[in-house]
Amino acid sequence: MEKFMLIFQEELKGTSPSPDQMEQNMGKWFAWIDSLAKAGKYVSGEPLLPGGKVIKGSHKNVTDGPFTEGKEIIGGYFIVNAENYDEAIALCEGYPDYETGGSIIVRQVQKMDMPG
Repeated sequence: MEKFMLIFQEELKGTSPSPDQMEQNMGKWFAWIDSLAKAGKYVSGEPLLPGGKVIKGSHKNVTDGPFTEGKEIIGGYFIVNAENYDEAIALCEGYPDYETGGSIIVRQVQKMDMPG
């Protein structure tokens, strides 16, 4: 079994959803998480707040971004267990934000042998 990271990308829109829409969407998220957990596929995950900081270069310059001015933001991530990319992609079937223009980046987590 391999680990995969599902990275949720959302389009920034000019209007915010209503509280009812947000509640309905959260219900869809919780149902999806529950189905992944019951299947033994869900490892962990968290939503991310907008904004952030970027640390770059040999001088370690810290700047705002990278999501504050873009049209898309990374809204959060899951770590899931899957046999391969095909299964990891199949686990994305229940993603609630496809309807609102969201997308998922699927990346396999590299195994690392830690010294010691």
